[in-house]
Amino acid sequence: MNTTIAIDCMGGDYGPAVTVPATLAFLNTHPDAEAILVGREEELAPLVEGAQSRLRSRLHIHNATQVVEMDEPPTSIRAKRDSSMRVALHLVKNGQAQAAVSAGNTGALVMISRFALKTFPGVDRPAICFALPTIKGHTYVLDLGGNVDCTPEHLFEFGIMGSMLAAALDHNERPTVGLLNVGTEEIKGNELTKRASELLRVSSLNYHGYVEGDDIFRGTTDVVVCDGFAGNVALKTSEGLLKMLATFLRDEVRSGPLSMLMGLVAMPVLKRFKNRANPGHYNGAVLLGLRGGVVLKSHGSADTYAFEQALGRAADAVANNLIQRIQDRMETMMSTNGENA
Repeated sequence: MNTTIAIDCMGGDYGPAVTVPATLAFLNTHPDAEAILVGREEELAPLVEGAQSRLRSRLHIHNATQVVEMDEPPTSIRAKRDSSMRVALHLVKNGQAQAAVSAGNTGALVMISRFALKTFPGVDRPAICFALPTIKGHTYVLDLGGNVDCTPEHLFEFGIMGSMLAAALDHNERPTVGLLNVGTEEIKGNELTKRASELLRVSSLNYHGYVEGDDIFRGTTDVVVCDGFAGNVALKTSEGLLKMLATFLRDEVRSGPLSMLMGLVAMPVLKRFKNRANPGHYNGAVLLGLRGGVVLKSHGSADTYAFEQALGRAADAVANNLIQRIQDRMETMMSTNGENA
């Protein structure tokens, strides 16, 4: 069966100028996928007119007249029932698509997803999960901004869902789970982390214990659990650091004739470094905990390459039956935790 992805084409900083070309590139490399472009038809139609017929046959436009702007409060969705974001998510709810991808307003996406697709029994809030590059490959970090204020139970739920994501996408049946803290010693941390650590420790998860910020990029664990405030700060800090290093490197290469010559010699190495550290390669954060379908949040400033990666991650999540795998294990782990509480 073909995977159909509903795409909020109007969301993000660049809208259709990025989302439509990215969709065409995605379809070119995924012959079994179909895409529904959701947004203002008068803006989308001209962008697909020149597409190859083999791509055009797997591409559909669904008109939506409204847009949730990036700076609007999430509550604005109540007055925008025909927004591209809302329509895309309802296409998943109605079974016309198996996944939805949006680079739009994060708060609005979480709110609409929660009410349209519902969460698993025992899951109070969906969590935003992102794969960050590490020395060993990547690690899944959640939550990254969807839930700023969390309870220990929320962090426990995040641990279950992150573990299931790693199992589904990386084929790792026993991924290690770490809890982000200000130290690895048991006496450190606030009451939130201490209580969450207790819940994780007595669960059937492969719980590693506390990890610190630098452990994220060392790849100490396969999954790192934190509240949305700390997670979002960690994500934005890492993106800023990468941009700073890239700027420093470019400035040094251009600092003089000899440096430019050395830069030319080292160009293959520099290109490999750029590809390995490019944040766009890891773009696409899954909203975990939703039972009605796969939802991915793309970075709002994603370029065409980055948005294409998000579409690929959505297709992988569907192909690996992510939703069903989480559902199959959620009840077992929740009941185990209840017995041990």
